[in-house]
Amino acid sequence: MPKVSVVVITLNEASHINEALSSVAWADEVVVVDSGSTDDTVQLARRHTDRVTTRAWTGYGAQKDHATALASHDWVLSLDADERVTPELAAEITARLHVDEAPPHRGYRIPRTTHYAGRWMRTTDWYPDYQLRLYDRRVASWSADLVHESVRLDGPVGTLTGDIQHYAYRDLSSHVSTINRYTSLAADQLSREGRQAGLVDLLLHPPAAFLRNYVLRRGCFQGSAGLLVSLMNSYYVFLKYAKLRERVIAARATSRDR
Repeated sequence: MPKVSVVVITLNEASHINEALSSVAWADEVVVVDSGSTDDTVQLARRHTDRVTTRAWTGYGAQKDHATALASHDWVLSLDADERVTPELAAEITARLHVDEAPPHRGYRIPRTTHYAGRWMRTTDWYPDYQLRLYDRRVASWSADLVHESVRLDGPVGTLTGDIQHYAYRDLSSHVSTINRYTSLAADQLSREGRQAGLVDLLLHPPAAFLRNYVLRRGCFQGSAGLLVSLMNSYYVFLKYAKLRERVIAARATSRDR
């Protein structure tokens, strides 16, 4: 059976790292790459593994590629510090890779559920929120996107059924703060790609996102949590396009002034 290395990148994750690493104690190896934590993240991580290193931050994808390169085994499970591997998922990974020494897939998408407003989200864009996290590093690499980086893989991809559990937000304030940070990165990424944002984008995309989340993806069946997530996902879309438009206008003004 192929051995599995778990890789985790961290920055000030003392409130999460114990639970995250405990959930992957079954793995053959755990590698943690910290980017300069000022809390107890590194010390806590060393209680679980001696493979803890520090590296200056170079971006999500580059940091994860570096962690992957440090792994001793070719099959890698990438986990964020605010995530947990359920026992069911751990058993499924072990069973799937035990099928033979050359699994028919070179990577696996894993459903992710987020804990929000006291419950696990099973609706909206947040579920199943498939993440390609288990992969053969010989044919995989992370994208260089500023945010929402993903694995690019050359080969067939399978799908697992066990969940990754995501503890993304402490409360509504932390959710708003994260949206503000991520929409800035998303707008920067879109601007780099030469994308534009007009009034139509601001008027149509946010309500479309709300309807998709609340109606089509059944957020309405999860009470206030489903409503909150649908509204916040709509707000994310609005802010992303508003910031992109702001960048486009600023770039045009700069160009005229030259």
